[in-house]
Amino acid sequence: MSSVNDQGRRDFLKKTVAATSVTVAPGVVLHTLQAQAEPRTTPVTDKVRWGMLIDTSKCADGCTDCVEACDRENGIDLVNKPEGADDALWERQRPHWIRHVKLRDNMTGRITNLPLMCQHCEHPPCVDVCPTGASFKRADGIVMVDRHICIGCRYCMMACPYKARSFIHAEVAEKLTRTPRGKGCVESCNFCVHRLDNGQTTTACQDACKHQAIVFGDLNDPQSPVSKALKQYPSVQIRDDLKLNTGVRYTNI
Repeated sequence: MSSVNDQGRRDFLKKTVAATSVTVAPGVVLHTLQAQAEPRTTPVTDKVRWGMLIDTSKCADGCTDCVEACDRENGIDLVNKPEGADDALWERQRPHWIRHVKLRDNMTGRITNLPLMCQHCEHPPCVDVCPTGASFKRADGIVMVDRHICIGCRYCMMACPYKARSFIHAEVAEKLTRTPRGKGCVESCNFCVHRLDNGQTTTACQDACKHQAIVFGDLNDPQSPVSKALKQYPSVQIRDDLKLNTGVRYTNI
């Protein structure tokens, strides 16, 4: 009888849309994740390597759609400026998983706009310097931070040549269950890993880009959209001289 009830509970939970938020302590609200696909039941393997190609010629000056979508998807928009904090200091310290940067060619003067996030290196410097193992690379190439064992030393931030990591400087009142965060931890783009581990195959930034500048997929699958795009267009790595074999590539720089 208990096994039947347990199965019924599991079926119910799969079909039920969770509430928008739940208060777990005074002043702390966790916004819940709505299940959209079956969760992963098998271990991550190196048969897949997730990656991305960004066409900078399609990245419009002033467009922030990918940044805003990333903020919503990962609850970054819920992180508010601490009361009394200096505006300029907050702008430097608030978390960013994607930054829009401009590159200038010193020879031609040409300006290129591009989104810059964690590059998901095959040989990530952040992992090499982390004293606790909080910074790690999954078998499928996604570089992540385990917030449970991050001690906030910020060695990884200093080691990252892309300035892709953020430090949480203050207490956080609201957060998403899929991306919990707290004061004293480091975080960065994780290719929307919660989506991938629940059967989805796109990132929030890719979905939001109305210019179709972002192609995401399995670099190990020659038939994936990103592999086909990489064969069709010449691409570069940011700081190719470091030989990190990044999972994010750019074209038309």
